[in-house]
Amino acid sequence: MADRQGRAKSATLPGGRQAAPLPGGRRGATVAMGFVTGMLAGLGRLGRDPGPVLAAAGIPPESLADPAARVSIAAYAELYNRLGRELGDEAFGLFSQPMRVGGFELLARAVAGAGTLAEALDRMARFLRVLLPDMAVRVGRQGGQGWLAIAETRPLAAIAGEAGRTFAYEWLLRLIHGLASWLAGRGLALEAVDFPFAQPPHAADYGLIYTARSAFGAEVLEARFQANLLDLPVRRDEAALEAFLVGAPGRITTLYRRDRDTVQRVRDLLRAALPALPGLPEIANRLHVSPRSLHRRLAEEGAGFRQVKEALRRDLALARLAKTRAPVAMIAAELGYADPSAFYRAFVDWTGMAPSDYRTRLAGGQR
Repeated sequence: MADRQGRAKSATLPGGRQAAPLPGGRRGATVAMGFVTGMLAGLGRLGRDPGPVLAAAGIPPESLADPAARVSIAAYAELYNRLGRELGDEAFGLFSQPMRVGGFELLARAVAGAGTLAEALDRMARFLRVLLPDMAVRVGRQGGQGWLAIAETRPLAAIAGEAGRTFAYEWLLRLIHGLASWLAGRGLALEAVDFPFAQPPHAADYGLIYTARSAFGAEVLEARFQANLLDLPVRRDEAALEAFLVGAPGRITTLYRRDRDTVQRVRDLLRAALPALPGLPEIANRLHVSPRSLHRRLAEEGAGFRQVKEALRRDLALARLAKTRAPVAMIAAELGYADPSAFYRAFVDWTGMAPSDYRTRLAGGQR
């Protein structure tokens, strides 16, 4: 590594079992609370109450105390933009100097005219040195592998605490990766990412945001990908840029799954089939591809079939528990669990608590 340093609320359900189809697709996608608390770390450093901005974004302020809670992508994007405007800082007060409102637009305009993705990433790295001097971004290739490295130039934990430092890396990688994917007009698969912090409680989401091959405890952040991606042409013109900037920079968060077409299509088919759980061969047949091709396409988007299935069932389970009074056993059956105890074990793995405890907490019960 030394050579590379240098506005919706949580998903809602429209009704009961016949009147209550399980939500899913893009509207059902959710974000772990850890990404929210990390984003708010700078606000806390400034002694500001997060309640008003959370409520304005459609996120119940009391959910901040629940690490197992999740929020919709729409609400997360709304919080992203509102918080940036509230602080006059699109980097959320996490760094020694603010990234002034309009900084992301200038960055996007600076890179949109690049000829290739390599040129665009190089421009990004140089531009970010001005916008965010606390972080150093480098891009390169070695043989058939490309890499993106992000390192601190000053200790971020001293500025915004460990939660703020973790989110700073999560946010900056997502910003660079999301913008690069948009420039290329396709999802760019990250083969592996090493993060320079301990594994966070919300690490299960990393497989859908970054890659399933996410590791922790590195000296600097390093994301690896196929080197030929650097040769991709930039496919966006001025008209596309103007459309993209509407709702930016929070719009980057909507790329959480929308830049992953195969993941979304598999997720939608699985949701439509519930409570049945088709296997990979059946889903591949419905998509008119071979099982091997489907496996490869999911891998290219940094996901696996089982991971997509479990993420879908997790999101639907959390929504059902939060928004209905359906018995836990019924929810388990609707999600394809023949044995409620299997659902119980899965839910504990997802949240660290039993389904009944999760529902009690949401209802205002004692921990």
